[in-house]
Amino acid sequence: MAQDGESAPSDAHHRPVPGLPRRLADPTPVVLLGTALWLVAAVVLGWRDAADGSLDVHFWTAVAGTTLGVIGYGVFRWQRSAARRGSRGSWQGLSGLDS
Repeated sequence: MAQDGESAPSDAHHRPVPGLPRRLADPTPVVLLGTALWLVAAVVLGWRDAADGSLDVHFWTAVAGTTLGVIGYGVFRWQRSAARRGSRGSWQGLSGLDS
């Protein structure tokens, strides 16, 4: 980092930063895995709490996590389809992640 009074290094002295590999840039596996884990937690906690006759806050937290994961995955798919169509309001650079 440049100190006070020093000039910042110019771009000519730095090599360009390469882009991330596709498997690291794609959020789909992380979203799907996280959603699946929340779903497993909801099933296990629901089965455990159903034996007691009352659903605990842990079960509802897992249900909320599953629901938000499904919604999040839907948003990713929606944005990618908009980027493929060339919609003005879509995120840029996502269409290359779809095969």
